Amino acid sequence: MSTGNRPLPPVLARFYDTPPSETAPGVETWICRGANFVVTVSKVAEGAVLTRQNPDEYVLLANDLAATVTAGTETVEAAPDTLTIVPPGDSRVVARRAGTLARIFSAEAADLAARAVNAADYAAGAPLVAPLGRGPAPKDGYRLRNYVLADHVTDGSFLRVFRTANLMVNPLVPWTAPRNVHKLSPHSHADFEQASLALESTWVHHLRTPWTPDMDDWVDDLHAEIGSPSVTVIPPTVIHTSRNIAPMGRLVDVFAPPRLDFLRQGVVRNADDYPMPA
Repeated sequence: MSTGNRPLPPVLARFYDTPPSETAPGVETWICRGANFVVTVSKVAEGAVLTRQNPDEYVLLANDLAATVTAGTETVEAAPDTLTIVPPGDSRVVARRAGTLARIFSAEAADLAARAVNAADYAAGAPLVAPLGRGPAPKDGYRLRNYVLADHVTDGSFLRVFRTANLMVNPLVPWTAPRNVHKLSPHSHADFEQASLALESTWVHHLRTPWTPDMDDWVDDLHAEIGSPSVTVIPPTVIHTSRNIAPMGRLVDVFAPPRLDFLRQGVVRNADDYPMPA
């Protein structure tokens, strides 16, 4: 457990090698959490239905399938490789073919957080992580918002960042070949966790925990190989970078609350829909 300035250990949730957290007709769902977010991956049959009554917005990633998404009186057809923001309240997702979809929630989805494979890790909290709070509502009100990810590719950048009031989700532009080991991007975050959701390929997450004055807190570097689907939760202060070691690397980074640095840099694709946080 985390104490003082010592981060929680990284989480490596290998969904492909563990039983699902919950099942329903035509649906198997795996759940992993951070302090402020919950990431779920569902394997669904054609015609499978996922319903949800959620306290705030969540993000649906239709990876390799099409789905019909209904919330209130609105309905959108979510094609493969799209991102849909679902408003608070009742929602219904119908898979139009078999495949994989991911849903990303804030920790306000307390029932899902409690069923996460790593729920016990957060029983004592996460002292290094800034609190979630509740971000401002979208400028034009809560509604279904659907984005075709291929429309949001920028030359020279692999970022495709989207936000809700409480979440920031970055479905990175897929790597079509193994990532160049001479062009990695090691970095760390002072007060928030990052979840890396692997939807395709095999990955190596390189993780380094900074030394403290107390040598008992020191841990060896971790070079964790992990397949798909999986979730890796990277604690604050831990230096990290990731690389796919097989083609078609599809990775999604998750943060909560939304990152102010990304908002200030102007890289958030739907930033105009939401007020800047105070």
